[in-house]
Amino acid sequence: MFSTIALFWALCLVCIINMMRYFSSLRALLSILRQSDPLLYQSVDGNGFFTTHGQLNKQIRLVNYINSQRYLDHHDPEVVLRCERLRKQFILTSALSGLVVICLISMLIWY
Repeated sequence: MFSTIALFWALCLVCIINMMRYFSSLRALLSILRQSDPLLYQSVDGNGFFTTHGQLNKQIRLVNYINSQRYLDHHDPEVVLRCERLRKQFILTSALSGLVVICLISMLIWY
């Protein structure tokens, strides 16, 4: 028999690892954007993206750029590849985070 609490913590660990992969891919994308498309890099606040003084509306602009797949017309194929990977990781991380919340609520109700 398996422990539901151990299963929950394993799911949390997988979710945290995927979040770390997502942020690492985001950093890689920003470093590529710095070299290949400085205008886009500045418009999404690339220099201050992960700082406390980062501007939220510029960060949301990058998320909208990736989610609406506007990167498909970009001239650099590496940017397109990174954005596609980042989009898939975002979907996976969002689904896992939702699953963790659902599991936490169900465990609170169950126990």
